[in-house]
Amino acid sequence: MELEDDLLLQTFAAESEENLAAIEQSLIALERDPRAEEALRAIFRSAHTIKGNAATLGFRAVAEFAHLFEDVLDRLRKHQLLFGTALATQLLGAVDVLRQSIPRAIAGHDGLSGPAPEVTAALQQHLLVEAEASAPPGRPAARDGEAAAAVPAQPGPELATRSLRVDVEKLDRMLRLAGEIAVARGRQRALLEASGPRDGEALEVHRETDRLLLDLQEQIMQARMVPIGPVFRRHERAVRDIALAHGKLAQLSVEGDEVEVDTAVVEHMRDPLTHMIRNALDHGLEPPEQRAAAGKPRAGRVTLRARRDAGSIVIEVADDGAGLDLGRIRQAAAERGIETSRLREGELEALIFHPGLSTAPEVTELSGRGVGMEVVRRNVELLRGTIAVDSVRGAGTTVSIRLPLTLAIIDGFSVGAGEETYVVPLDAVVECLELPREAGAGSGGCGLIEVRGAALPFLRLRELFGLPAAAPGRENVVVVSQDGRLAGIAVDALFGRSQTVVKPLGQMFRGVPGVAGSTILGSGRVALILDVPALLRQAAARHGGAAAEATA
Repeated sequence: MELEDDLLLQTFAAESEENLAAIEQSLIALERDPRAEEALRAIFRSAHTIKGNAATLGFRAVAEFAHLFEDVLDRLRKHQLLFGTALATQLLGAVDVLRQSIPRAIAGHDGLSGPAPEVTAALQQHLLVEAEASAPPGRPAARDGEAAAAVPAQPGPELATRSLRVDVEKLDRMLRLAGEIAVARGRQRALLEASGPRDGEALEVHRETDRLLLDLQEQIMQARMVPIGPVFRRHERAVRDIALAHGKLAQLSVEGDEVEVDTAVVEHMRDPLTHMIRNALDHGLEPPEQRAAAGKPRAGRVTLRARRDAGSIVIEVADDGAGLDLGRIRQAAAERGIETSRLREGELEALIFHPGLSTAPEVTELSGRGVGMEVVRRNVELLRGTIAVDSVRGAGTTVSIRLPLTLAIIDGFSVGAGEETYVVPLDAVVECLELPREAGAGSGGCGLIEVRGAALPFLRLRELFGLPAAAPGRENVVVVSQDGRLAGIAVDALFGRSQTVVKPLGQMFRGVPGVAGSTILGSGRVALILDVPALLRQAAARHGGAAAEATA
């Protein structure tokens, strides 16, 4: 019975968060267009669901507060209140109270949290005042009993969608098991192939099982895919509140919200998106008066868009603000001792991701410490992604992030160094070359070779990780690329392409530079997955920027 109660409370918590997010989005839509009757009905439905569920579970304080919220909505529906920014802010404050109070109620503390006294007083005040006379024209007065009509009838059985709420951890375990089976199948295949032609029938059965396993793995991956739209729309509230707090007007526009991506990518992108949106609001969008003087709408626009591109998802955060001030970026870079005279415009714009560099004139709660965009870059690279910025002075800035659709499985290129095997993400591999015998290595196992008339810095993997094996008679260079930069990784052997199930690093390896994850080989041994952006930065640092100047 206790297990059933826990499941019931978990379901209540998840559904309440979904309903509160829906209320937020509908309130912002209603603020933009007070005639949006469907938005008001959606708010009513979500609030009523929260109240009913809380009452059923015995959470009296939450249920009573939700009832008060409903009473104010009822006056809005009957056109006895005018909906504006002030009321929207109070109702959003009520959402915050519910969002903080529901987890406390689930934990056994049935009471209201957050700014509950102030919000409660403000909502009760709306129930005491007389009906406001100037209701928006063209909206018919509500009739008694309209509440029942506002909630649409539930779909019949033929329209119902069969769905099931599944914990992400369960999907993770299923994928890990599928990966372990794939490893075991690889070992079994090697044994069958070694046993000779007499087991040809067994080998064919094995291959058929492999095909079924790949189908199962694909189905598990599909189950992990979720639309990115809900993540985008959760930022509508932040855009509204931050802009108002800083004397600006802004709206969030969402494009491509139906694009699906691995749920792990969604979770890891929440904080980077928040940093980029705050940066757009602070550095990008101008105050209303300045925008009007420039012939722009008084309200700025921040756009979140997503699209599929081959095996990647591209996420863009764009604003229609003032664009990047390259002069200010040069000044900020000079203050930190960064030479910018030889940098092209795109490289100069990319300095906004440099640690500690900020163009803000003073430190505020939004920006000024040069940390936000650096955090974005690091988080994106941890997801094996790339980030770029494009800006037009006076027209706005677009930050583009390219990420793999899934973090769980990648196409890898296996290489050998010493007695160890390493995996390079295949999408970063440009080509493989034989390392010239005369190519030496300087301190730290790095050197330079000439490739088609251009200098290519390289790192010798064996020396980078301190492997004890002696140098082989022949070495190869795997040329890798990231954001237009090229570098080489010198290895002892090339093993070829393989599908790699990514496993998280243990605590011991999380601080090791140049390592992004691990995987299990068909032999049962562990192989480390290389962090290509980190290796490129090491190559560039050790060769005085040669890697940054190399082009494809």
